[in-house]
Amino acid sequence: MTSAPLEARGLVKTYGDQGVATRALAGVDLVVAPGESVAIMGPSGSGKTTLLHVLAGVLAPTSGSVLWRGQDLTTLPDRARTQLRRSDFGFVFQAGQLLPELPADENAALPLLLAGTPRPTAIDTSRRWLAHLGLAGMERRRPGELSGGQAQRVAIARALVGRPGVVFADEPTGALDRHTGWEVMQALTTATRAQGASLVVVTHDEEVAHWCSRTVHMRDGLIVAEAHAQPVAPAAGVTAGTTGPASPTPSPTASQPLPVALPTAPWSGAAR
Repeated sequence: MTSAPLEARGLVKTYGDQGVATRALAGVDLVVAPGESVAIMGPSGSGKTTLLHVLAGVLAPTSGSVLWRGQDLTTLPDRARTQLRRSDFGFVFQAGQLLPELPADENAALPLLLAGTPRPTAIDTSRRWLAHLGLAGMERRRPGELSGGQAQRVAIARALVGRPGVVFADEPTGALDRHTGWEVMQALTTATRAQGASLVVVTHDEEVAHWCSRTVHMRDGLIVAEAHAQPVAPAAGVTAGTTGPASPTPSPTASQPLPVALPTAPWSGAAR
């Protein structure tokens, strides 16, 4: 049986000096299987965002290890971890973190451009992703000309354009109304599943967690419970002034073709 692509072993993360130190992670073990979607939940201060950042190589743990396809991220120099975040990991944040001066197609193409992909190829690929996520015709709009949900779909395109193995999403619907959050989670989970990527989502929202195949609950820097379930899309959100569920904007389904060819995953053909 092949090893999981992302594995945390005994993660401890402490902030501050001895005597006034705060332990954000107190010895976390977590395995994220290929193509799995995991929601990390817990109260504020439970360590869930710290865990996501350590898993992604953004933060170095105080002790413990993070294995990505067998390689320990904690032993890599900063430059190598930065390169890994460009090539193997995708990110979706609460506020999108798009560059305000760039149009949607250039924002989405950034990972490819930073990796040295020729500009025409990078822009063409990003535009196909934007169309796949329901943003055809909006390629040259800047973030200030997009709605919150549209901007988050640009962020999803940016996260997936480089065909990552894992997408990390930190409160991806936190700044959105319920209906728009529904659309964003439908787009995010459908696209990552079709791409064959794993998905790790930090959220306070039970409805967001329902989109994932596993939910992990944290408290005081530890995983205290977890549950596996078949992902279930909650009812579409209700918009202001309506008396029932709003009709969602159509978004891609698993049966629709992806805008780019799927990568050959290292676990293809192996037992899972």
